[in-house]
Amino acid sequence: MKNRYAPDDLMRMRNHIDIAYLIADVLALPWKRSEGYFRFLCPDCAEFNTATNAKTNLARCFRCERNFNPIDMVMVVKHCSFLDAADFLSQIM
Repeated sequence: MKNRYAPDDLMRMRNHIDIAYLIADVLALPWKRSEGYFRFLCPDCAEFNTATNAKTNLARCFRCERNFNPIDMVMVVKHCSFLDAADFLSQIM
């Protein structure tokens, strides 16, 4: 486990690991396509009132009003620290 990550590495994790791929294929959260949007089961409130934005690479739950980037998503789903989430994502990159 690294003690620090360079800002460029964190930016790549945040912007270049596709959030939909991370949710569906890596973290294996329940998901579906609805009304043209990729929707996933929110790991906080367990609702499907969610969507992802490919332009910003963010996910949002409209019920609990939480935004997720790839690092945040790993932290919530795996109940881990920021550094543990970064370690996990560095293996994907």
